[in-house]
Amino acid sequence: MKWNLDDLPVFVAIVGQDGISAAARELGMPKSTVSATLTRLERALGLRLIDRSSRSLRVTAEGAAFHRQALLILEQAREADDLMAGLASAPTGRVSVALPPAFSLEVLAPRLPEFRARHPGLELEIVVTSQGSALVRERVDLAVVVGPLEDSELVSRTLIEGDLIWVASPAWLAGHRPGETLDAVRAQIQICEARYAVRRVPVEVRGEPAHLDLSRGITRVNDPLAVRRVVMAGGGLSMLPRQYCIEPLAEGRLVEVLPHVRLSQASARLTAIYPGRRLLSPRVRALLDFLVETCAALAPQARRR
Repeated sequence: MKWNLDDLPVFVAIVGQDGISAAARELGMPKSTVSATLTRLERALGLRLIDRSSRSLRVTAEGAAFHRQALLILEQAREADDLMAGLASAPTGRVSVALPPAFSLEVLAPRLPEFRARHPGLELEIVVTSQGSALVRERVDLAVVVGPLEDSELVSRTLIEGDLIWVASPAWLAGHRPGETLDAVRAQIQICEARYAVRRVPVEVRGEPAHLDLSRGITRVNDPLAVRRVVMAGGGLSMLPRQYCIEPLAEGRLVEVLPHVRLSQASARLTAIYPGRRLLSPRVRALLDFLVETCAALAPQARRR
């Protein structure tokens, strides 16, 4: 006996609504029909998908695995419909993206009017967060993340492969000389982005591999723009992605220092991620292409090595 694709929306609703009765209300179907659909699906698969009693419902391990696949199948079906519709018309509908705070403010915000003019039929929702990878399956279509990737199930596309550089303000440099040794450099760092506040930050000192300990005695903040503000105000030296220093460097509000101490390039990488499906809807494709185009224009200035 083969299971029926038409039963997938019912199963997904049962899991999503945490119950057969709630799923029936959500779908506008009789409770008996929803229950019968679940029984038919379990019989066809030869697996118990949900343990149910008069008081509770629990998704089994097999049910959880099937639910993940069911979501992908339904999403692919929707995206296939969107793709076919998009071949004959401009992309329309809602598209959501999770962006790091600094990226949303410095990179995308100045070009949002252009995106709107180019795609008037799209309703863009931006979620500003440093935890975009955790939202990309449930809440958003696309996310931009910083640094190395952890989830191999997601499709990724590098947007910027920028430098991570040392900077200080002219005012601070007027009264201090950047350290020559790592111990001297460490003493001059008052603040850094939280992702770098670890015991072993990989660096190269005049071509030789070494590590810098930033795990203690330092102010941590999860926003590079806040670090930039403190450094420009005379708060010692720190490391920042070059893409967030382009204008301050050009205007003389920041100065690049410590050319003999190179930082890990991977930490300054910006990557777009989305679920590993074969199809991208026209609305998500339009947003991804715009992000790629925007970052391509920025890339030569963000990478100078």
